[in-house]
Amino acid sequence: MGWYQKKIVSVLLEESALKKLVENTKMDGEKSPVPGTQTEQAEAEIPKLKGTVSDNESGDNRQDGPQLAKTVQGLQKDRSSDKAQEENANQPQSTDQKENQASLGGNHHRDGHHLHLSSCHECLELENSTIESVKFASAENIHNLPDDYSGFGNRSEDESCTGQSRRVNVSGKPPNVLVYTGSDPSRFQTKYQQVKTILAECIDMDSYIVYHLLEEQVLKDPWAENSLLLVFASEEPVPEKFHKLFLNYLSKGGKILGLSSFFCFSGVNLAPKEALKNKIHKLCFTKTDHTDIELDVLTSGMVYEKVGASRDSGVEFWGQLGNKDKDMVIVRLPYGDNGGEAILSQVLLDTSPDSQEIQDPEDFNMLKVSNARRYEVLTEILSALGLSCELSNVPPPSPLYLLTTTESSRLSFLEWLSTAVDTEGILRSAKVSLKAVSALQPGMELMEGILPLVTQPLGFSSEQLDLQTYSRSLQSRILGQIVLFAEVTPTTMDLLDGMMLQLPQEMGLIAIAGRQTQGKGRGGNAWLSPLGSALFTLHVRVPVQSPLGQRIPFLQHLVALAVVEAVRTLPGYQDIDLRVKWPNDIYYSALMKLGGVLVTSTLMGNTFHALVGCGFNVSNSNPTVCINDLIVQYNKENGSALKALSTAQLIGRSVTVLERLIDAFQEKGAPGVLPLYYKRWVHSGTRVRLWSEQGPQACIVGLDDCGFLQVESEEQGIVSVQPDGNSFDMLRNLIVTKQR
Repeated sequence: MGWYQKKIVSVLLEESALKKLVENTKMDGEKSPVPGTQTEQAEAEIPKLKGTVSDNESGDNRQDGPQLAKTVQGLQKDRSSDKAQEENANQPQSTDQKENQASLGGNHHRDGHHLHLSSCHECLELENSTIESVKFASAENIHNLPDDYSGFGNRSEDESCTGQSRRVNVSGKPPNVLVYTGSDPSRFQTKYQQVKTILAECIDMDSYIVYHLLEEQVLKDPWAENSLLLVFASEEPVPEKFHKLFLNYLSKGGKILGLSSFFCFSGVNLAPKEALKNKIHKLCFTKTDHTDIELDVLTSGMVYEKVGASRDSGVEFWGQLGNKDKDMVIVRLPYGDNGGEAILSQVLLDTSPDSQEIQDPEDFNMLKVSNARRYEVLTEILSALGLSCELSNVPPPSPLYLLTTTESSRLSFLEWLSTAVDTEGILRSAKVSLKAVSALQPGMELMEGILPLVTQPLGFSSEQLDLQTYSRSLQSRILGQIVLFAEVTPTTMDLLDGMMLQLPQEMGLIAIAGRQTQGKGRGGNAWLSPLGSALFTLHVRVPVQSPLGQRIPFLQHLVALAVVEAVRTLPGYQDIDLRVKWPNDIYYSALMKLGGVLVTSTLMGNTFHALVGCGFNVSNSNPTVCINDLIVQYNKENGSALKALSTAQLIGRSVTVLERLIDAFQEKGAPGVLPLYYKRWVHSGTRVRLWSEQGPQACIVGLDDCGFLQVESEEQGIVSVQPDGNSFDMLRNLIVTKQR
């Protein structure tokens, strides 16, 4: 939430307030001016003003082939056009525009006038004050939240946030999630932020609002009527008066999630076990579909014990430890006749592996390996409590921006682009077509499947790509010099599809995204691509008759190695345990995957045109592991102060290292790169079984001349395994033939 201009804010009013507003409007109507005065004049001007804006936009946005060519010529003659464009944008308004605004502005707030103008100072004041009221509807006024939410349950499918949230809101409660963290002022705010962070990563935050329920607010009854879920995350004993209020909330159909808390009621008791406090144990969690998940978790030192006929009370035991006592640590307790229920946990589901509580490197490794399953358990619990854990909307593709490391490369690309687009200024492709525009204009509309390519992105800035950092880190001759950047795109692989076979030899094109919504992995697998990942597709040309052209499968190995070397060749970062895994993965030690490579190639004449897709985790800690996690852990273990790395820096360095590795391979063949590859890979001396769990044992010995994995067994000697037909399962130490 922030200051949003040129929007009308919808405000939900209680029925009583709405009636009062209607009455006031009727009274005001008796005083309103006669027809034909300023109100009608202002409304009559609206089509004229809209038509003027539309005409301007259509004129500014159309940049067909001939116009683009003129733009290129103008840029070559006068490189100061960017400054001129800024000056034109700041020119004073015409007399007609001022008159239009005056006729629309004036006294439109007079009695009976209902025209809202985003340019009006009073309207902006009202809008902004409304936004601020919503923004600061915090813990201090939870009890004043409107309780006239009966309309929530009656919304149509199009109006509701998600189908699931509609299902959970049949009681008419607003979509509030409250977090209670106790009374200790030294802990409760930190604990609240910790819980809120994990909730935000599990539930659809477009459908719910998370608030902090403070101790002094618990005694104020209305909070119970205004919340879908109460998260109880206090490690303090529960006062009796609070306990009664929480049970009363459950009796009215409320839902409670207990995170290592003392809150408990009929059917089970809490029992301390000091030997379990802050220790890692194996958890077996039973999902609602009766399948089990096993993972390593941090335990609180408390367990649940049955009381009397627990089965008769409806108690369900969802999670137990793998120790000899099979201690119960996750239970579900129903309460009352209105659907109230609590799911209580004594494992620290809200504690991430990289928290300050985790100091031992082995503990970090165990918890990181189980981190994705920790999220799976949390989302399973939250879904069982009625919350939606699916994104309500996939963000649409955003415009592309042309960014270059030098002005000469930009001009060269624009000159080529002017010859490649059609008469409408569109570079057409079977997957994604691009419309060349000099700048984005308000209200720009394009046909489906066509994205704007902004060729003069003045003042470009993005949190996901720092162009200066990228340019400093890129030391290549050709690769990656011309950047197409998108904040959001389905996949970067498709962005270069229409260009790679047409680009001149000297142009090195790379597509970079802040986020992908349909990332692709090897074998048709999906690749999750959240913010904080380095996501790019690089165009690489390889002559067929060259050493690498004769062994093109090696290219994917070189890309994975380039990412590892981009980190480990930085001064001080040489011991960050990044490794490569055959055929195309980037790993943390031999434990967890944090990146991958996908290469597709097209043969055109005597040249392979390869699209090298690569994605690896840089700063996105969850749900698995990222490079900056490893740096933080290394600093803890060694008392060092290595800085976190950025996606722009690592993409630039990876492209630079890749170009050097390709040069080495073209000069010396596979022997020019294999010693370094073997130094960084995870397989040295690894024993596997071939083809199935009952197959012959073999030892991995290296790569053959074409880049395929070689293994040696007593029965079969040395055999090669092709990545196209097999997947290497590190967890089971097997090479498994894929089912076709």
